[in-house]
Amino acid sequence: MSETPDKKYDQLVLSALGTDRPGIINELSRGVLECGCNILDSRMAVLGGDFALLMQLDGNWNTLAKLEGQVAGLEKRLGLTITSRRTRSPVPGKDLMPYAVEVVALDQPGIVHNLAKFFSQRDINIQEMITSSYAAAHSGTPMYSVQLRVDIRSGVRISDLREDFAEFCDNLNLDAVIEPVK
Repeated sequence: MSETPDKKYDQLVLSALGTDRPGIINELSRGVLECGCNILDSRMAVLGGDFALLMQLDGNWNTLAKLEGQVAGLEKRLGLTITSRRTRSPVPGKDLMPYAVEVVALDQPGIVHNLAKFFSQRDINIQEMITSSYAAAHSGTPMYSVQLRVDIRSGVRISDLREDFAEFCDNLNLDAVIEPVK
């Protein structure tokens, strides 16, 4: 017997944004636990002076509804902007192969857009992206790093994709590698 009125939306994605301070993760994770939900996946970063979080949660219909009902209280108590959205369990693609893409270059506008356009034009989905800017050791030159995880259909010829990607990166002066996820 199913506990959920709508099983296709059996998970919750929660996002939180606000001024960083110690204890935010403690308070948010306690709220999740007290509602009977489970944290499946999360990403947290401090960007500038702001705290940013994405969290994927699961639970039965009642526990997710209880947490949704407590979002306004958590927002007020923690001084955060919190949003929630019902989602479904991911269905793994049978014909998809995960690949890691790492790019390093002199910092310049458009790197993320150009990478997204390259993969989008080939119907390759970006599953995860982490970017950072930093000063190069010794010289202090502004540098930019992008790490992607993409899903490539099994019918794609990887040698052709790598060749196209190498040419694309050469044209934009990007140092990059694309390898299977291990």
